[in-house]
Amino acid sequence: MSEGLIQSSALSISLLLEKVFDKLKLFISTYEFHSEADEIEFFKEIKPQIFCKLIYYRKIYNIEMNRPVSGPDSIKAYLNRELDHIQDYNYKRLDFYRYYRSGAFHLDRVYFLRNVSHDIGQYTDSFYFERDPKFSTFGDFRVAKILAGDMLSQYLLNELLEIDSNFFVAQSDTRLIWMDSKTDLCELIFALHAKGSFGPISLTRLATFLQKVFNIEFNTNFSRTFYDMSLRNNPTPYLDSLIDSLLKKVNRTRPKR
Repeated sequence: MSEGLIQSSALSISLLLEKVFDKLKLFISTYEFHSEADEIEFFKEIKPQIFCKLIYYRKIYNIEMNRPVSGPDSIKAYLNRELDHIQDYNYKRLDFYRYYRSGAFHLDRVYFLRNVSHDIGQYTDSFYFERDPKFSTFGDFRVAKILAGDMLSQYLLNELLEIDSNFFVAQSDTRLIWMDSKTDLCELIFALHAKGSFGPISLTRLATFLQKVFNIEFNTNFSRTFYDMSLRNNPTPYLDSLIDSLLKKVNRTRPKR
């Protein structure tokens, strides 16, 4: 998808989500939760899961609006700065970040109930939805930002991989075509990731890169695929076949005694 189309789609989705939030805000401002547990669940789980999408699409729009056009090196530097911004946000709120990521709940009444005093720092980077005490808590916006940051990080990493893989293909005399099955490629990806052959990168990032290199696309639930592979009597038939093929070639080329 082109940058212009991504930008247009992100704007349309964010405008739609803003209208949804206006309605949700109006509803919640007069709604009486049955218990504190219900209110905590809404502001810790439900609202952030929706709100993070709005943050994400707004940010995608801004990223694509301001993307440099001067060349791949400038674009990569720009995208890496955006990744740094996400890390900086989490680092500056490290106590809360660790609290949420750990699955803790002992401070939920402080973070996710309304009518608890808020610090001014929350409002410096929030949307207007967050300035109404009937529709916001100390922590719900921060959770949404963390979740949006996860999605944005993956988007930015994929964009960086796209640039690198396009450069790789452009420098190649021929475009390589993967001739074995998609399942075989998954097995190879799992092995390379487990071995750390490309360093500490995510499985998704590695898979995206290799799909570009080998000119193949597949929509795969890697967790399910790995689980299915583990259930086989022989979980690595493709890797075994690689070893077998290599050894046969080695044996054919060995000097006869």
